Amino acid sequence: MFTGIVEEVGVVLVAGHRMRIQCGIVLEDIKEGASIAVNGVCLTAVDIQPDGFWCDLSPETLARTNLGALREGSLVNLERPAAVGDRLSGHIVQGHVDGIGGFVSLDPLPDGNWWLKVRISPDLDRYVIHKGSITLDGVSLTVAALAACVVEVAIIPHTYGNTVMRGYGPGAAINVEVDLIGKYVEKLMIPR
Repeated sequence: MFTGIVEEVGVVLVAGHRMRIQCGIVLEDIKEGASIAVNGVCLTAVDIQPDGFWCDLSPETLARTNLGALREGSLVNLERPAAVGDRLSGHIVQGHVDGIGGFVSLDPLPDGNWWLKVRISPDLDRYVIHKGSITLDGVSLTVAALAACVVEVAIIPHTYGNTVMRGYGPGAAINVEVDLIGKYVEKLMIPR
């Protein structure tokens, strides 16, 4: 389980089904076999080295997330799993990507803030509500507006400067994880 609070931006050194990520902060208390969220995708850290780690990506992960499009030099959001007793600064994030959203726009606002619009699929739209939580590339965000399958969120200067969002542009594919609660409520409401 994660919280959607990115701890650092790592650099992909080797891309593909076996990926190597250069980083530092998330290695501080990680042991081989531990989970690390990479752009919001829960991956298992193996072959941990002083300056990074390797992880294996299944065909399912490569097909259903934006990790398959990463190349050498790509930047990725990184977060260690939440520890029991920690504050949940974001929201409950599983690291199980529900789909890939498409970049629409990222517009500057006063005081260093930004307004991000991301198109999501209709099958995910039903789980997103105004002022609800959504995870984009592993970042816990509050939905500020929602219309016609376009999610709009405000990005504060800290988030913009400390995540991969600063590099978003036309053609960017964004990992989307909707709030877990909506999916459970829907399942419970379906007559059996």
